[in-house]
Amino acid sequence: MFTRVSPTQLNDWLAQHPGDPLPLVLDVREPWEFQTAHVTAEGFELLNLPMGQIPSQLAALDPERPTACLCHHGMRSMQVAMFLAQHDFGQVANIEGGIDAWSLQRDPRVPRY
Repeated sequence: MFTRVSPTQLNDWLAQHPGDPLPLVLDVREPWEFQTAHVTAEGFELLNLPMGQIPSQLAALDPERPTACLCHHGMRSMQVAMFLAQHDFGQVANIEGGIDAWSLQRDPRVPRY
């Protein structure tokens, strides 16, 4: 099971998961997308790991670490969130609307594409 949060609700979700290490925002977009626009890590660690690489890199991720997934519009990240939850990641969220919603709702300095 995973939680759905909007970009504006992310801070509340992060506050529910304090600790060391910081929660992870897993940006599952392609490198060119990440270079085009990415969020600023505030209260979380940011990692760009494209969706297609998640299965082969799963062992490098900590299933105990709170992880919120982010993509362009929220569909790829939802698939990754479901995948992580199915692999016993206990604290997973999908950032609904992706980085596009992030730009509209949270930080207009993030370019839309």
